[in-house]
Amino acid sequence: MTHITLLDGGMGQELLKRSAFPAHPMWSAKVLLDEPEIVQAVHEDFIRAGAEVITINAYSATPERMQSYGKPEWFKLLQARAINLANAARDKVGRKVRVAGCLPPLHTSYRPDLSPDFDENLRLYREIVAEQAGKVDLIQCETMASIVEATAACTAAVETGLPVWVGLTVADDGSPNLRSGEALPEALAALSGLGAEAILLNCSIPEAINECLPIVAATGVTCGAYANGFTSIKALKQGGTVDILTARTDLTPNAYADHVQGWIDIGATIVGGCCEVGPAHIAEISRRLHHD
Repeated sequence: MTHITLLDGGMGQELLKRSAFPAHPMWSAKVLLDEPEIVQAVHEDFIRAGAEVITINAYSATPERMQSYGKPEWFKLLQARAINLANAARDKVGRKVRVAGCLPPLHTSYRPDLSPDFDENLRLYREIVAEQAGKVDLIQCETMASIVEATAACTAAVETGLPVWVGLTVADDGSPNLRSGEALPEALAALSGLGAEAILLNCSIPEAINECLPIVAATGVTCGAYANGFTSIKALKQGGTVDILTARTDLTPNAYADHVQGWIDIGATIVGGCCEVGPAHIAEISRRLHHD
């Protein structure tokens, strides 16, 4: 029987629920400074829920974002802290899990129009992987909204020699397109041959992933998915705070796990959750995987 690798869920929204401070534009990166203990606690809870891979909390800690907040010196500090907290959580729980590095959108999520050209993307992603290489078990390129983002991140990640997974975010209307409007098959063709071990769909609503995952699976590549639980991402603007986004009330752990089972039926072998998918959701997926 094919092994299904279970990822963790969404770190950022889980931190929002647990933090004593209001949301900040630097959000999950700021929490690394103010409340590192809750970052480690979230990692621990996902591991206890059954996650086999946890991703470092470095989604907001990019060179571009730190520069825009006038704190470029925080970049290396936050990368190191994110890695250390993930490893500390693994050690404390005492389970054999892999720690994944993180290559996110450089400026902000869901806005490929703000992304620099390929060469500048590649330069900045190389800066990030230089801080992560040798300290994580694999690299996840997450929430890639355009072909330029995805191919630049993948190229930089593959240079580390580590396994690389590329997560593409697709339009929530169910059309077979990235959020940039570029066709998903074109993105898959552009990534083909770059050396990624797996192609995932992430940070889109489950229904959109249901429509688009068969396109990825049809290529024969190792594939997977981890969806978000937002009602919509339209309200989020560059420099905005994540607390303005609304969570769906219908995506209970059982309902979300039903979607995940559908992805596995399509051919996904890597599954988990993104924003608003918490430890309870991961625990239910784990229960079903081990029960079956």
